[in-house]
Amino acid sequence: MHENALTPPTQAERSQAGRALRKIVPRSSQAGWTAPPRRPDPVSQLVAQDKVRIPELVPIRHGRMAVSPFTFLRGAAAVMARDLSKTPSSGIRVQCCGDAHLLNFGAYATPERNLVFDVNDFDETLEAPFEWDVKRLAASVYVAAIDNGFTPAQATVATINSAAAYRSVMAELATMTFLDIHYARVNVAELVQFIPTGKARLRFEKGLAKTRGKGNLQALEKLTTVTQDGQVQIADQPPLVDHPPDSRDMAKVIPLILSQYRATLLSDRLEVFNRYHLVDTARKVVGVGSVGLDARIALFLGRDDQDPLFLQMKEARASVLAPYAGGSPFSHHGQRVVEGQRLMQAASDMFLGWYSGVMGTRRQYYVRQLRDMKGSADVGRMTPEVLAAYAGLCGGTLARSHARSGDPAMITGYLGTGPQFEEAIADFATDYAVQTVADHALLQEAITSGRITAIEGI
Repeated sequence: MHENALTPPTQAERSQAGRALRKIVPRSSQAGWTAPPRRPDPVSQLVAQDKVRIPELVPIRHGRMAVSPFTFLRGAAAVMARDLSKTPSSGIRVQCCGDAHLLNFGAYATPERNLVFDVNDFDETLEAPFEWDVKRLAASVYVAAIDNGFTPAQATVATINSAAAYRSVMAELATMTFLDIHYARVNVAELVQFIPTGKARLRFEKGLAKTRGKGNLQALEKLTTVTQDGQVQIADQPPLVDHPPDSRDMAKVIPLILSQYRATLLSDRLEVFNRYHLVDTARKVVGVGSVGLDARIALFLGRDDQDPLFLQMKEARASVLAPYAGGSPFSHHGQRVVEGQRLMQAASDMFLGWYSGVMGTRRQYYVRQLRDMKGSADVGRMTPEVLAAYAGLCGGTLARSHARSGDPAMITGYLGTGPQFEEAIADFATDYAVQTVADHALLQEAITSGRITAIEGI
């Protein structure tokens, strides 16, 4: 070893550094939420985002957010990002999801065709304080419980479970080698242990079978039609799936798009992709918070029309965390999303990539498979016991994602071994749920008054 080489701090030293942070930012300071003076109107924040979105799609976003406080919270990542920036932070930073809402966890297939459970939405990913993700997850758990008609006590139990699982899994990770942390994952087959009742297990098995069927062939059946001359194309299902007026212009720049995209693929992935040829592209509305951003799907065919590959090209903008956590090291936001996803997930989509600068715009995009055994939990049908178990699963999963970029020993040193951290997080989530209900009411008032337009039910 070179005589000037520095010996890295030991696990014990890193843990002690985390414990020392408690004197600066006590765990109890993470509790509670009170809106600061001159907190911006949440509806105005949403309207500001709408200015860079596709105008005819914005009312769909408003309609989806207006359904309930839970859906409002899902679409209000920018609102909560600013609020989180006003809360105490230990100073320990990780690659954050940026939108660790309960519905942004789910199952998907690895390149080896194994079903795993992980964080699955990275539009807002950025390096930031680890508490921000933990608090957003906890708030979404509490709001989901209240939306389901559970008692405050039941909501608190589920919320504590999410943060307690984060703490306990992070403690396990702190004892593991860096390679073992990288390999750590939750196989979907193991999830049955988190399901407390036989009825829920049966529903889980049915859902698992459905998820396994969500592949390119299923998408081919649901999303395409055959023209009179026998050509397969994506079927219009307005306003959610359509061929907008710029479709012809889009076709002209496809070679440029594919050239840029191919340059971002690993060589073995590129070899597979090059065996497919493009057949059709269309615009497809997705999500809640993402509605109004430009999102396209593309159908490629390989050997024949029973060998489809569907890709999604989704516009990427600066993370909602950026004004408060700092900018990304990547100038291309599509690359920011892809690199963040690869860093946080145990295994990632083999066709992740990015491109930009087509049709005279400065829009940036990331690319992924549209459907590859992707599935999510039906939170609205969960009992209090199932929600509590699921919240714990998500909390532990978030810990694994954070440990891949952060320092699990330091985080564990800060969190400690007692319940102080999760109790503080649950207290924050309780108060923030009240804030979310009030913000949701403001959105509904804005719709009723005509200040903004909403299309509901789609």
